[in-house]
Amino acid sequence: MQQRFDILVVGGGPAGIAAAVRAAECGAKVGIVDDNPNLGGQIWRGASESIGEAASWRGKLQATNVTILCGTRVFHQPRAGVLFAEHEDGLQVLGYENLILATGARERFLPFPGWTLPNVMGAGGLQAMVKSGLPIDGKRVIIAGTGPLLLAVAAYLRQKDAEIAVICEQASIRNLARFSIALLRHPQKIRQALRLRKDIRGVPFATSSWPISADGRNALESVTISRNGKHETIACEYLACGFHLVPNIELPQLLGCQIHGGYVQVDELQETSVKGIYCAGEPTGIGGVESSLVQGEIAGFSAASRPEEARKLFGARERGRDMCSLLDRTFRLRGELRNVLSSETLVCRCEDVSYSRLQKHSSWRAAKLQTRCGMGPCQGRICGPATEFLFDWSPDSTRPPIFPARVDNLAAMTEPELQQTTISGGS
Repeated sequence: MQQRFDILVVGGGPAGIAAAVRAAECGAKVGIVDDNPNLGGQIWRGASESIGEAASWRGKLQATNVTILCGTRVFHQPRAGVLFAEHEDGLQVLGYENLILATGARERFLPFPGWTLPNVMGAGGLQAMVKSGLPIDGKRVIIAGTGPLLLAVAAYLRQKDAEIAVICEQASIRNLARFSIALLRHPQKIRQALRLRKDIRGVPFATSSWPISADGRNALESVTISRNGKHETIACEYLACGFHLVPNIELPQLLGCQIHGGYVQVDELQETSVKGIYCAGEPTGIGGVESSLVQGEIAGFSAASRPEEARKLFGARERGRDMCSLLDRTFRLRGELRNVLSSETLVCRCEDVSYSRLQKHSSWRAAKLQTRCGMGPCQGRICGPATEFLFDWSPDSTRPPIFPARVDNLAAMTEPELQQTTISGGS
């Protein structure tokens, strides 16, 4: 199927929805693509879609004529102005005049002995599974890692009658105290923090704490944590672990957008270094829902040639940028987390590559060529950020397909007629 849009938005989370709404309100023909069955992204998935801010933006989107393409994953750019995407019904060839990238972020996983055991999973991953029907009532859960997501996950799981044994936050009490004081500049965040504090009242919260091993015969049975330098083993049935977020920048990289410090670089109108390609939300900095929404609005107005409307939102965006910097400072990973690995600990679980095998190499490319690290189904999305932290490595390049794709769709990457097709409006 072939379709063409004035503005194509890739990513259906808060930033993508806001961008699509504002662009459509300006009269542009807009399409929004997301690989999930429904829009909303990780943050607005499930029950939260029907209440509050999520419901408000969903209603605004429904009031427009935006074409929604869910269950559709972009995997290749055959030429400028055209993207290939995979859908269960076959290949989607999507043309555009302007493109808005709102590809969001994912959890960062750091390896430690036992992290590949069944029932050791991402904090957001466990939350998503519970939202999809996984029974958690009465189950004993440890939540560990860093960042505000830990508290939100704890509150949600407790609401579903899980027993939260402890929340392990790797940041120090000093950093968290500074974070709390800085939140005074963000009243809305203060209100959110107070609600979370109420929801998790009575749950043990340990600072300067992280898992050093997970143990069990066929599945997780216990976790040993380091709490202020002392080791403690706690019985549990689930370990939900996430070390803040990593921006999804593979598609921006493929399209040639400039990256600095792990984030996509944009100008005041959210335009990247590639003319006609805009970026909004977490790929430009991890700042939360409010920051993503305002960036999405600015990108939508800008792509629709309404810069005067975009500039009205610059003040709100600055507050979001302040939050990005605050989160980066507070939840920066501490060096001690590198010391928990044993030589046998798997770093790349797709290809069973151990820490000791990676230590022999000096770069991501060398390790990839010699060990196949990063060449499995996740394509380095898990082990890549881990090796960046452990060894200060970074990927040398991004090549298509950026996601695993069916063979028939991969074959389309080499078909001259699809490579050169001029896409007209409609399908």
